[in-house]
Amino acid sequence: MSHHPTDTAMAQRAGFDPRQLIKVVVYGLLLVNFGLYLVEDIAISAHTLRNGGTWLDYTAAFAVSLDVLAWLTLLALFELETYLLSDDAFTPRRIKAMHGIRIVCYLFLAHTLLAYANAGKDLIGLTPIQETDSLCQLVGRDISFGFNLEYTELNLENCIELSRATEFYLIENDSVVTDAQGLQIERELVWLDLVEAVTWLVILLCMEVIVRLQDRGTTRGVLIRSASGIKLFLYLLLWGAAAYWIYRGHYMYAWDEALWILGFFAIEMNISDWKKEIRSADAAP
Repeated sequence: MSHHPTDTAMAQRAGFDPRQLIKVVVYGLLLVNFGLYLVEDIAISAHTLRNGGTWLDYTAAFAVSLDVLAWLTLLALFELETYLLSDDAFTPRRIKAMHGIRIVCYLFLAHTLLAYANAGKDLIGLTPIQETDSLCQLVGRDISFGFNLEYTELNLENCIELSRATEFYLIENDSVVTDAQGLQIERELVWLDLVEAVTWLVILLCMEVIVRLQDRGTTRGVLIRSASGIKLFLYLLLWGAAAYWIYRGHYMYAWDEALWILGFFAIEMNISDWKKEIRSADAAP
């Protein structure tokens, strides 16, 4: 019995399917978003790494781009496994290569979790800069002012407009300064990034479980129902995260979140079609 898309099913899919056009559009937009994130990471790193840093600091500065690249690769692997390739295409050599690529992607995702956790830890217990009650007093220290992920080089012309607070904190390896409100937002966004990363990893785990079970011809059972229920809850949680990004004015991040949810819904659609094929094959005489 073929548990991946059968040759007959592949032939049936050769015709035009509007759902596949939607998938192509979503995947294309995700690639565009990757380019935008890369450009943004480069721009932000010019502020956050202006004083140098460790290897982890440099990779953390590009954590978003590396994370998106890993997820794009995993999405492509799921698309190959659940839709594009039939059983005949899964040679031992190809399976080994796909597993190796997955391991590399998981290492990138683990790095992202580490980067977010370290960023959150660094923001705990910060104390205000001593003997400073005006942002203008920090002009000339070769630092930028950061607020809600927006960074501005500090100078005498903009120091009053940027913040009228009386307490300031150094973040990002002492290369960026922010006020109390900015620090609170920074903490919220870092922990939101961490929660999102963990949420996506759990979704990935649930999908892996379902795919492996269906690969063995299993489409029913407590494990599959539990994994499906957990995924549904987590997708709702991610829509909540998108709403928070909108609340903070980061519409690109909300748009990106929505695209990734739609991208994984496309994989869910593949899995659902695959499940129907398995059940039809089991019911055939």
